[in-house]
Amino acid sequence: MKNLTLSKKILLVLGSSIAFSILFSFFFIYYLYSKLYLTSIEESIIYQGQKTAAHYHYGELSKEIIDKIQWYNVISEYEIIVVDNLEELTTSFPYKINYEALINAEDQLILEQGSFVLKEGFVEELDREIIGAVFPIKGEDGLLGFIYIYVPLAAIQDVFRESIPLLIIVGTLFFFILFLAVNRVWQSLFKPIQELQQLSVEVSKGNYSKRIETTSGDELGQLTQAFNSMSLSLEQQEVRKKEFISNIVHELRTPLTYIGGYTHVLKEKIYSSPEEAENYLTTIDKETVRLNKLINDLIELNHLQEDMYSIDSQPIAIAQLLFDTIDLFAIHLTEAQLRLELNIGEDLIIMGDSKRIQQVFYNTIDNAIKYSVANGAIAITLKEDGDFVQFKVTNKGTHINDEDLKRIGERFFRTDKARTRTTGGTGLGITIVKEIVRLHNGQFTMTSNASTGTTVIIQLPGLPTEEKEDFQ
Repeated sequence: MKNLTLSKKILLVLGSSIAFSILFSFFFIYYLYSKLYLTSIEESIIYQGQKTAAHYHYGELSKEIIDKIQWYNVISEYEIIVVDNLEELTTSFPYKINYEALINAEDQLILEQGSFVLKEGFVEELDREIIGAVFPIKGEDGLLGFIYIYVPLAAIQDVFRESIPLLIIVGTLFFFILFLAVNRVWQSLFKPIQELQQLSVEVSKGNYSKRIETTSGDELGQLTQAFNSMSLSLEQQEVRKKEFISNIVHELRTPLTYIGGYTHVLKEKIYSSPEEAENYLTTIDKETVRLNKLINDLIELNHLQEDMYSIDSQPIAIAQLLFDTIDLFAIHLTEAQLRLELNIGEDLIIMGDSKRIQQVFYNTIDNAIKYSVANGAIAITLKEDGDFVQFKVTNKGTHINDEDLKRIGERFFRTDKARTRTTGGTGLGITIVKEIVRLHNGQFTMTSNASTGTTVIIQLPGLPTEEKEDFQ
């Protein structure tokens, strides 16, 4: 059984079921023959024999009575023999039943006591089974004689001869319907399995574009839909992987080109002044820092997305954490000539990892400053919003269209299509922010329009009411 395929196993089950059905039908027909037909014959013989013997309570067996019995033989399906003694019965019925004498000593004793004897078996001369009974005829002075009633039994095929055409028609119809049902089940069961097998081979070769059409809602249909979803996910993952590789190659190539090129210039002393050499060294240093930050961000993002980082959840006075983060940008705000508008609720407390939450604040504010227009304003709001604490940052900068807005948070994605480095960064900041918010069971949304600017809204679960009271 272990080496059989699923289709062969099901065929074996179906074949066994059909064989069992046929075997059951055979035994059922045999039951009808042996229990119903034979029993009815036996009961009829006993009834007729007792009724016939009951007519002779007195007197002798006259010729008139014997003639009536002979006439009854003509119109009845039964054979009736009436004799004065058992020796005459042996002469009138000279056959053996099951190769034994019709009446033995035990039977004779039963008859003398006034009871009938039932005899059933095969008669070789008649070439068939018979069933009969010997009944004693009682008179006033004892036994007058004996009545032997018997009937040759019809063979089972004779009993059901009239039913055979019906059985053939019903059987043929049954097997035709069974064939259609099995074929339909076979198609619905194994066609999707074969398609799944073929699709799995394609997937194993790296072809994720194929799908299986299904309208079934059963387990196989659900399995097919799950496999289609897996193929789609793998296809999307493959696209993201290729895009990721392309992006990281681009991100790494530029700093490495700067570092390699300027190192060659310095090594070969291809510069006109010490100031020019110093500029080259400064550029190499910046690109090295940038390259190091890119690698660190990638490692950190991978840890966050693979849930390799565990959140150290503690009560956080989030307003103070936000003020501390804003202080880090004092110089940048002055250099960019940006005005800061704050609306911060100071009594807000959340449960979270303070280091990661500060990273969310830092990356979000850093992006807002980088992409703000000169002499503009940045609005930062922190307030309670139902069961959440809402952190919102708005700046008046470059408008982000809807298509790009959907891709914000993808690795290395920048809205500046030229991919310039005037704003710095690795293109991973918002991606890291979204992962940290996800790990805190929060929500991240971003909107942008030309009139109100670009707004980032981050919702973080607030402290439960009963725990809030402990801090008040």
